[in-house]
Amino acid sequence: MYRGSPGMLAWVLHRITGVAVLLFLFGHIIETSMLGLGPDAYNRTIEIYRQAWFKPIEFLLVAAVLFHAGNGLIVMILDFWPNATRVYRRMFWIGAGVYILVLLPVAYLILGKVVGLR
Repeated sequence: MYRGSPGMLAWVLHRITGVAVLLFLFGHIIETSMLGLGPDAYNRTIEIYRQAWFKPIEFLLVAAVLFHAGNGLIVMILDFWPNATRVYRRMFWIGAGVYILVLLPVAYLILGKVVGLR
């Protein structure tokens, strides 16, 4: 049962983002395998990524990869230095701040044209 702690939230989001990235990788393998059907089939598939409606999905993918990687680093710190559990909440909130600071320019670069900022 979810009790609202940062650790539980990070645990749930780590699993969700891991599955999301895995699903993307499966899709990417399928998309790349379209080369076997010829360059036209591959180019039609790649054209999906250039569509405006796909940009929010692309942004969510980057956001999921960044969260999963950052949280993975925190998990590694906790694994190698068990005493770090005493400052886990601080690490979580610092990590959340860094995540948002990194995600803002990514959002501008990916979504800027879609929302009319660039």
